[in-house]
Amino acid sequence: MNAGAVDTSRAASAASPVLRAEGLHMAFGGIVALNEVSIDVRADELVAIIGPNGAGKTSLMNCLGGFYRPQRGRILFSGEDVSGHGVHQLARAGLARTFQGTHVFPGLTVLENIMVGRHMHMRASIAQAFMHFGAASAEESRHREVAEEIIDLLEIESIRHQPVGSLGYGLRKRVDLGRALAQEPKILLMDEPMAGMNTEEKEDLARFVIDVREARKIPVVLVEHDMGVVMDLADRIYVLDFGRLIAEGPPAEIQRDPHVIKAYLGERDQ
Repeated sequence: MNAGAVDTSRAASAASPVLRAEGLHMAFGGIVALNEVSIDVRADELVAIIGPNGAGKTSLMNCLGGFYRPQRGRILFSGEDVSGHGVHQLARAGLARTFQGTHVFPGLTVLENIMVGRHMHMRASIAQAFMHFGAASAEESRHREVAEEIIDLLEIESIRHQPVGSLGYGLRKRVDLGRALAQEPKILLMDEPMAGMNTEEKEDLARFVIDVREARKIPVVLVEHDMGVVMDLADRIYVLDFGRLIAEGPPAEIQRDPHVIKAYLGERDQ
């Protein structure tokens, strides 16, 4: 194979989506949550999904994350059809998700919560883990090193041994992100990460999302209502309205799109 062919092959691989949804349809009774929605997410790209309340954003995230199974359409992850896969299968394949609000263990420390995210990578038997000897001890040390790297990345060294339940909301959200990163994901889904935060907390988390992208080189799918955050962070934006995809493009283009303006202003055809 010549050098030109190699370069072309690499370029095609880089352009291939890490995650692709094709024609997703999801209805609950007579309510259509997703109406033939298709999106794709390429390597090292932050894609935002926006839309008014009830647009179908969370339904789309639930389909991508394995919580819902679309009634029509399919989902491809790293080229494999994962439409029928459950949450645990997608997690093992490399998909991690954070949720609106926090899903942490308040009685555990920051370090222990992040170590929970390493569970799927642990190979020691229950007996070895209980006795804490041999392979189990060495394995725990390796996983702890990974957890400490995440703690350094998210600048939470000073609270690593504090119970998460004693922390403020912004710090708990940071721990939630850390636990997702501990899975070593190939793609990260973030469902309204800024919800409930004050301005300073939003700025901090936005900075850490940027740091994560630079350090880990993983694509991110972000659902968010704060348009300032979306316009600052996103490479591309998909806009949903009443379960339909009404626009897709870079932030500057989305800001000018008349269909998007109409949806957000709440003006509807009579």
